[in-house]
Amino acid sequence: MRFVPQKSVEQQDLQCAHRIRSRLVANRTQLFNQIRGLLAEYRIVLRQLRGRVRSGLPTVLEDAESQLTGFGRELFQSLYEELAPPDEKIAVANGRIQIAFQNTPDCRRIAAIESVGPLIATAIVAAISNGRAFENGRQFSAWLGLVPRQNSSGGKNRLLDISKRGDPHLRTLLIHGARSVVYRAKTKTDKRSLWITDIQQRLGTTKACVAVANKTPASSGH
Repeated sequence: MRFVPQKSVEQQDLQCAHRIRSRLVANRTQLFNQIRGLLAEYRIVLRQLRGRVRSGLPTVLEDAESQLTGFGRELFQSLYEELAPPDEKIAVANGRIQIAFQNTPDCRRIAAIESVGPLIATAIVAAISNGRAFENGRQFSAWLGLVPRQNSSGGKNRLLDISKRGDPHLRTLLIHGARSVVYRAKTKTDKRSLWITDIQQRLGTTKACVAVANKTPASSGH
């Protein structure tokens, strides 16, 4: 077990901002899923992309040949009007995090790492402050649950899926950030990009993203 120091008030503020943003994003996702699910009951299928739902729903409402009744159109119109407020609130939450990022030197230093932006940087500082509780990045990765679980029996070590310990929000952000690095690696020829491409070809994109996320804390100098 490895414990990080008690959070400062500033860290609590950052964590609070992230939790509020996460709830807003989850609520928006729930709304999009409900719209798609209810439309599917009428055999109207919209792709699972926010932009497609946002642009496709008005077309559905204007389609006189669809199965929607006047009452149904009124219901979906009200759902469409609900889409704007979550976007505005998430934009405000992002703005708060951006301001905190600009005012925190540790955040700006961490953001110099590839795949790390203001969102991930502020989440890291909120979770571990300056990282002095860890001797190296490998310990940080283990604390986050980004290293494989081990199953040892009869002198044989077997590596399983990642342990998923620690902060699930921060772990998810690191994996999402790593996804952009994995997608760009195929166009590069440096040693790291070749390593990423090799893992992606052998194990798939998801495991390649986890592997890159696992290496990200080591780059931060912890």
